[in-house]
Amino acid sequence: MSKTDIWMPIYIGDYLSATTRLTTEQHGAYMLLLLDYWKNGAPPDNDQVLSQITRMPLDAWRNARSILEAYFQVSNGHWHHSRVERELEASKSRKEVATERALKASQARWANKDASSMQQALHEDMLEHTSSPSPSPSSLSTKSKSTKAIDIATPDGVSESVWQDFVKHRKTKKAQVTQTVINGIRKEAQKAGWTLDAALAEIVLRNWQSFKAEWVQDKNLSKTGQVNQRVISGLTRGLIGGGNNVKLLGN
Repeated sequence: MSKTDIWMPIYIGDYLSATTRLTTEQHGAYMLLLLDYWKNGAPPDNDQVLSQITRMPLDAWRNARSILEAYFQVSNGHWHHSRVERELEASKSRKEVATERALKASQARWANKDASSMQQALHEDMLEHTSSPSPSPSSLSTKSKSTKAIDIATPDGVSESVWQDFVKHRKTKKAQVTQTVINGIRKEAQKAGWTLDAALAEIVLRNWQSFKAEWVQDKNLSKTGQVNQRVISGLTRGLIGGGNNVKLLGN
């Protein structure tokens, strides 16, 4: 028989409703019969072979046979299953359609002067149209690498809490956290006389996506003005209110 799909459809509702009276052992035997049927075709009506398929001792199989035989039609020396036959036919049709589509696609690529070869084009299209439902290892490893590429450690001098807040903030902005981004922020923070920790905290606080020195220029001036005011106040504390201090300085 022709090769079938690497996966076999199982309709859970249909299966459970049809097998309510089977014991645990009979469930296992029935499922093994279905799997062997899908791979090798209708099993022969031979107790020795059927006991091997179901992994049951011959005596145990003969006791279970009368129950499981009801799910099949025994004819022409084989156990036939109408539902499995329908699914096998559907699988064959899917493969034929996929093969035809792949051949047409490969022919279109071959007609293109940039196509490397008919064999390569056929291989790529077969993979595209008849791929396994399970993800391939290559796609999983690619995803892992891309995720790891933006996973950088907490920079020196930055508290863990500020760093975690910054990373979450960048995610809300749908922006990546890369070493290039951190280097740029650190450079602008140095221009403003800020630490990287303070710059990252300010980004989160002000809902910025990045940091520029000129954005905090007014804030720096304000801080400087406050410092100067405190210095002047300290220097003139003895002059305001006069008294002996004023007279002493006047002398």
